[in-house]
Amino acid sequence: MHPASRLSLALFLVPLSLLAQQAATFTISGDWTLTVTPPAGSAQQIRVQPPIMMDVQAEAYSALPIFNPKNGGWLRGAQLKGVRVQETTSPHLLDKESFVLRSGPTANAAAFTRGVDYEIDLDWGTIGRLAGGHILPDQTVYASYRNAELRLDAVLLGPDGKVTIRTGQPKAAAPPLPAIQPGERHLGNVYLPGFISKLEPDHLFPILEKNYPETPSPKNQTITNLKKRLEAGQPLRILAWGDSVTDGSYLSDSNTQRWQEQFATRLRERYPKARIEMRTQAWGGRNTRSYLQEPAGSPHNYQETVLNLKPDLIISEFVNDAGLDPAQVEERYSKLLTDFKAIGAEWVILTPHYVRPDWMNLTRERDIDKDPRPYVAGLRQFAAKHDVALADASLRYGRLWRQGIPYNTLMLNAINHPNADGMRIFADALMALFQ
Repeated sequence: MHPASRLSLALFLVPLSLLAQQAATFTISGDWTLTVTPPAGSAQQIRVQPPIMMDVQAEAYSALPIFNPKNGGWLRGAQLKGVRVQETTSPHLLDKESFVLRSGPTANAAAFTRGVDYEIDLDWGTIGRLAGGHILPDQTVYASYRNAELRLDAVLLGPDGKVTIRTGQPKAAAPPLPAIQPGERHLGNVYLPGFISKLEPDHLFPILEKNYPETPSPKNQTITNLKKRLEAGQPLRILAWGDSVTDGSYLSDSNTQRWQEQFATRLRERYPKARIEMRTQAWGGRNTRSYLQEPAGSPHNYQETVLNLKPDLIISEFVNDAGLDPAQVEERYSKLLTDFKAIGAEWVILTPHYVRPDWMNLTRERDIDKDPRPYVAGLRQFAAKHDVALADASLRYGRLWRQGIPYNTLMLNAINHPNADGMRIFADALMALFQ
């Protein structure tokens, strides 16, 4: 299976008991050794290549900004290039004891003093000068340090019955899966989340199921109404409303890779007579409250940019609402529902994807089927109570580990920006409503 298709989540109903019987078992038998037992095969040992620290010497930075401790860690100063990813830095990859900042590119150049001349966020890898220190505003300084990277290795069963491991390409975020060749069976993956001293069970991702186990969606009047319009070939104006995940401008091709574009393409294929218009209103780093508070004339005023469009269908995605508890969801989303009904719009709520584990109070990326966020529980309760259609992408993200995929390897910014494969999961959740 090619990397671009490794998250193909087409409808594929297979009993979980059968999948478990077909899955390989991974057992740690040494610091860097795995014993792999393929289905209907004998145990074989493979060795995992330990992670390699990158050694960076005299990396030049001109005109360091003043260090700002009030910003998010990835925005407090200049971003170290070794840990820089899409828009942010990848946290916990910097070797904290290794960092040195000098006035010149050679080892005998004067070293600056942390806390006097500069400050650094050692978790996020951002540096800035301090007022009153010895670093001038336009001065070039030179950083030396060591950093780790993320890596995803594929465990394979060849046509000859031999188990091998193919080492993936290390990256600071979204490490790609190695290509699977014809005739090879993909048994699972080994995830190295930075520099680790040995393998642990949480690094092992045998493939337990090939696809998300689809189940029939509960009947919902919104979906019934939408299906009738689509089957009749009536116009359907859809508004995708959300935050940066809906904006998707960070993607290499937002015109095709955003969840709403993938959904619209697949919906047109399913309903060839349909006349579908897809529009997007999105605001990175903001939430529903932000829209409601914007004054008239603002490019993100709720009345003017959402309600006044009079869409037939609004699909909302707000991972930035994740701080709400169920009671707050009920209060705020009840207002939205009243407003949408007043303009005659149907509504589908997308539950959010999983974001980096420590932001969800998770300590691992496997055995995480249940989303711990009160917001997600609140969305499910609200949708059930008010008969609002719910596309539950969170459920799908929670099972990615069963498909051998550590979910955060889909985040281009190592935090919360899904790549094209991650966007496809939203489209899958939406299409499941139209089975």
